[in-house]
Amino acid sequence: MRIACIHQGWELYGSDRSFAESVAALREAYPEAEIEVVLPRPGPIVDILQPHATRILFEPLWILRRKALLRLATVDVPRLPNSVLRALRRIQSFDLVYVNTSVIVDYALAARFSRDRTILHIHEIPEGLALTVLRRLIGWSRSELIFNSKATRDAFGDPKAVLTHVVYNGVEGPAVPLAVTYDGTRPLRVLLLGRINRIKGQDVLLDAIAAMPPSAREKLEVRIVGSAFDSDEPERELRERIERLGLQDLVTLLPFIPDPSQHYAWADVVTVPSKRPESLGRVAIEAMAWGRPVIASAIGGLMEVVETGRTGWTLPPGDPHALKATLLELLDDPAKLVPFAAAGRLRYENLFSRDAVSATIGRIAGQKFERRGIAGAFGLQEERGAAE
Repeated sequence: MRIACIHQGWELYGSDRSFAESVAALREAYPEAEIEVVLPRPGPIVDILQPHATRILFEPLWILRRKALLRLATVDVPRLPNSVLRALRRIQSFDLVYVNTSVIVDYALAARFSRDRTILHIHEIPEGLALTVLRRLIGWSRSELIFNSKATRDAFGDPKAVLTHVVYNGVEGPAVPLAVTYDGTRPLRVLLLGRINRIKGQDVLLDAIAAMPPSAREKLEVRIVGSAFDSDEPERELRERIERLGLQDLVTLLPFIPDPSQHYAWADVVTVPSKRPESLGRVAIEAMAWGRPVIASAIGGLMEVVETGRTGWTLPPGDPHALKATLLELLDDPAKLVPFAAAGRLRYENLFSRDAVSATIGRIAGQKFERRGIAGAFGLQEERGAAE
């Protein structure tokens, strides 16, 4: 059995970890399979893929990125036919091709001609022109689709003509959550973990803290952890904003690291103040796995992760005053963290743990093999529409 897995990244952010977990799930379901992984370039993700991949190749992929739209539409157009042809050759020579996200254009185009072999796993909620383009692209592919949340499926519109599934990401967490230690006798430790960009809401957190009374600000310690993509300008702008607001003694800005465990262990509460829809919200899931309540924006897939008033708080996106009020609430009543942490860990175990989710990927692949008559497939009942 031959399986190819295609991914657009090389780092270890949320979508990269989700891809590695899908590859691990396929290896677990098919331990004797030949699994070929294709990436656009080497990077930190290689280390966690190696135990599960037969081989890892690095090839140019035609990836739809917002910052590269002009280049893609001009100088990169001539290489698209060759990219599609290379993708088609791979699809036709493998029993299954698993493509992580909709933005890998060459594979989505090639999938139309061998759609019985391909699965597209959609992890993003684009906006504007990008959403229109990607909707048409996955419609053209006629591939079987996995959406990582109902919010992602709704953004794309559920195409009834093909098989679709909603499968939450399975996240590897600690065996047991850490204890809640904040009782008001030391500063409340607030963590924001994610790529530095216009979406993640680092500015919302800074504005919320700046709006607090000085006496309350002194009771906080804040970490913002992450790096920008292909440019240091967003990081420089964030540092300047911290200094302009006079928060340099309160807020620590740290670079992205592949394993964020130390930051979750440090934190008392994790903020995810995204200003645009998150397709799911991996940081919120990881926080609950570690026993850390979440303050998140009420937007996109985050509303499927966080139960407001039970495992955390969901607030209007882009609203620093709502975030300020929630932080002040925790400073006034630290005891609220304990039940929220316990409920969040239980929700993680039931919906988002690796054990709860990984077998589903294997079963979907097995269903696809079975329809093609490949021996040794899982027996799954075929369904039309979303499988939730």
